[in-house]
Amino acid sequence: MTVSANVVAALPQYDIGAQIGRGGMGVVYAGVHRPLGRPVAVKRLPGVLAEDERMSARFAHEARLLARLDHPHIVPVYDYVQDRGEHLLVMEKLDGGTVWSKFTDAGVTPAQTCAFGLAMLSGLHAAHGAGVLHLDVKPKNLLFTAGGVLKVADFGISQVVSEGATLVTHAGQVLGTPAYLSPEQALGNPLSPAADVYGAATVLYELLSGRLPFDSGGGALAMIQRHVYQQPRPLVEVPEPLARVIMRGLERDPRSRYRNAETFAVDLAAAAAALFGPDWLLRLGTPVHLSPQVAASVTRPPTTSSAPRETLNTPVRATLTDSPSTPPVQLGAQTLVPASQVLASPKPARWFTLAAALAAALMLAVPFTVSDRDLPVLHADLSKPVEVPAVTGDPATARLAVTAAGITLAEVPAVPPSAAGAGAQPGTPVPLTFELPGASRWIVGGAAVATVTADGKSQEYSLQPDTHPLVSIMGAGSVVLLLFALAYLESILRSLRRRQAGTGAVVVAAPLGFGLGVAVWLLPSVLLRHTPDVWPALVCGGLGVAAAVCTAVATRRAALR
Repeated sequence: MTVSANVVAALPQYDIGAQIGRGGMGVVYAGVHRPLGRPVAVKRLPGVLAEDERMSARFAHEARLLARLDHPHIVPVYDYVQDRGEHLLVMEKLDGGTVWSKFTDAGVTPAQTCAFGLAMLSGLHAAHGAGVLHLDVKPKNLLFTAGGVLKVADFGISQVVSEGATLVTHAGQVLGTPAYLSPEQALGNPLSPAADVYGAATVLYELLSGRLPFDSGGGALAMIQRHVYQQPRPLVEVPEPLARVIMRGLERDPRSRYRNAETFAVDLAAAAAALFGPDWLLRLGTPVHLSPQVAASVTRPPTTSSAPRETLNTPVRATLTDSPSTPPVQLGAQTLVPASQVLASPKPARWFTLAAALAAALMLAVPFTVSDRDLPVLHADLSKPVEVPAVTGDPATARLAVTAAGITLAEVPAVPPSAAGAGAQPGTPVPLTFELPGASRWIVGGAAVATVTADGKSQEYSLQPDTHPLVSIMGAGSVVLLLFALAYLESILRSLRRRQAGTGAVVVAAPLGFGLGVAVWLLPSVLLRHTPDVWPALVCGGLGVAAAVCTAVATRRAALR
């Protein structure tokens, strides 16, 4: 990507090279300070800084704090330039890759993870002591020098741009990395070093297990909502002493976490010594700068038997193909708002669950409580002509209509009567036969309404085929419709439970619920050989809609808790 002319003009003492990084907090270019010949990394900060004078002044103050940070595990800031609408941070250029690149390539052993964690927490504690929060701790912001020293980059940028709250667009894009955000940061609550403790614990959880503490599906806002309202999954991949330390760092309530990064590091070092032995860090050979309190915990003799030394050589690799972040936000064209304005608090699902259960119970009861119509029964083998015992009227005008739930399945005239029947006196009842069309013979299952009309007079019968009710389109179709509706409803509910679907899935549940209700009505009616009517079908269909929609809403709300 071509470097902006404004960037080149704003840094006349630097040769600006190619882009070497990009994220929601800006673009990074390689550069060289010509007078000293020193390689540097130039971070071009988001354009929103230039558009807001108050924010621009605030970042200039923050940049002065960053420049005073002098710690072995913090990427030093050499210069800050605000010129020509650009906001540029000039930092040390590190060529050893990132923790994320190591994690996704060869993998990281549990002992290495603990060493990286101590270095990360050491840098964070130093920054907190200078009044600077990071608020975007993630594996891609943990860089290595060519000599393998871990350094934390991008201090304070998220805090200045978002003023302490996670900013999102109305479309759900997030400024920052939602997978590592603390609950209080997502909600815009007051922040403390505990927010960075949460981010650091999330990084360590991921490096130790190969996965994140929360499901990453459903988009950025869904991920943030899980951090705010759900408990993280237990860390079962490592022994209890280490898992307990990490899980305390992931407590939703900041008061339940470690009070600062150093106390977190003390317990992390003690857990590592208990697992790997008091000389684990020396054997590992990873350069880490430790405070006296943490160093004492690193070499503390274990109170329990240490893990086998082979544990040091068992790498954990990422199960993700990339760091879980959102595409860079085009701040100039988007309106950013605090995530707390977009996140919906999970509402109780109890009433929707009760409503769904009540609707389902009524739906199941209707087919068995509605009485059948009191009609004379006409048993027939539909593969042969249907014989009606006695019909009053002119046989030449007689017709047979077969209906089910108000739908006409067949309408045929009577077969011309025999000579004997033709000689009967007018008004004398005579037997008649009707031959149904081929397709309609297989439709009727259980019972249907057969209406015989002659000379304007009608007589209704309950037409019941001799074959088994399920050997028909009505019988087999009701089973297929029932299974289809159940399968698709379960698929929708599974997506809602996994936070992979939203309001649209609730809407789709309505027609599926109607189909389920109709199938629940039709199948018992066929098996009980009841003549089907329209109104019970509509009642069961409506109850099915209520049951499906209420179940979907209850499932969605439960998934947010």
